[in-house]
Amino acid sequence: MTPIAIATEDQLSEAIALRLIADIPTPHFIQHKLGKTGRGYLKSKMNSWYQMAQHQVMVVLTDLDRANCLVEFRDQWLVTAPPQNLLLRIAVREVESWVLADHVAMRALIGVKGVLPAAPDELADPKQSLLKLARSAPKDIRADLLKTIGGNLTQGLGYNARLTAWVNSEWSPQRAAERSPSLARARSRLNDVVGAFASPTSG
Repeated sequence: MTPIAIATEDQLSEAIALRLIADIPTPHFIQHKLGKTGRGYLKSKMNSWYQMAQHQVMVVLTDLDRANCLVEFRDQWLVTAPPQNLLLRIAVREVESWVLADHVAMRALIGVKGVLPAAPDELADPKQSLLKLARSAPKDIRADLLKTIGGNLTQGLGYNARLTAWVNSEWSPQRAAERSPSLARARSRLNDVVGAFASPTSG
């Protein structure tokens, strides 16, 4: 059984990471669930993630947000060559783009109204796009996902809890990866790294 530790920005990112890991065919178990206190914490602990990757697969999931270059962003985090068991994955531009990429599950959440993005990785602000779609969702879902402050949409108090439950029950990484190249890359690399840990090359 391959031990896997995850470090994520928030509750929703953790749910996404766990859902991705659940699809891995290699026998595995979750050793640690860390983070959920924002991107700054994840980046500040990179030395710890390097050390943990000596003994298990270490998955770090963060958002690209408004950074201009994926490669530069990655290099700022991985200042030295990472251990082979350390997997830094970057959602383009936010984990909400991966959420939006599964149109079947999104329709189950928000209903038939609203135009779903064909290329969610290209959205400038995926969370804001999701909140706009939530305006036409059933009342109870709408109340959880969003609130309006000064005329601006922001996430509601039940945002993470509602989406986490939905990810666990409805969201499909396989379907979502068809519309999100960054998610497709994350799934592929995750399978490769976990598989390599389980079958190390003999010296």
